[in-house]
Amino acid sequence: MDNVVDDKKVNQVVGSRNGESEEVPTPGYELPLLLLGGFRSLIDRLHAELARQGHPDLRPAHGFALQAVGPGGATASEIGRRLGVSKQAAGKTVDRLEALGYAERADDPADARRKVVRITPRGLDALARSAAVFDELRADWVRTLGVGPVREMEASLRTVVPPEAFRLDASSWFAGS
Repeated sequence: MDNVVDDKKVNQVVGSRNGESEEVPTPGYELPLLLLGGFRSLIDRLHAELARQGHPDLRPAHGFALQAVGPGGATASEIGRRLGVSKQAAGKTVDRLEALGYAERADDPADARRKVVRITPRGLDALARSAAVFDELRADWVRTLGVGPVREMEASLRTVVPPEAFRLDASSWFAGS
């Protein structure tokens, strides 16, 4: 096996026989790279638009963290579990969200020893704007590809992506352990 870097600067492994490469019509490694590229394209465009709309410091990890906080609030331990990170790492993320005005800590009415993280009005604004921008980005894909192909792609992905894959710990998965 020869390690090759193609013209797109993507590492790939190409099978060889007697020093000659075998041509594979659609190599398997392209699917995850295309899915990741589509995800990255959407997220990058989202954050560029959010910056334009008054949220320049919001990062992708913050979006995952705000989702982990949820509408009812959560403790740092709960946020850590939902994100797949330690309580300390979740605490640092919450500190950053607090500093940016997206979240706040409050006393837990059920247990005075605990603090609950809640999303602030600024955080709710960012989430509402994110939802609207995602709708716009999907509409861009529909304009480019057509409504049928986008619906078919979504249906196909729903078929092959198990429900448990919709988790908030994606950022910790990409970062490794």
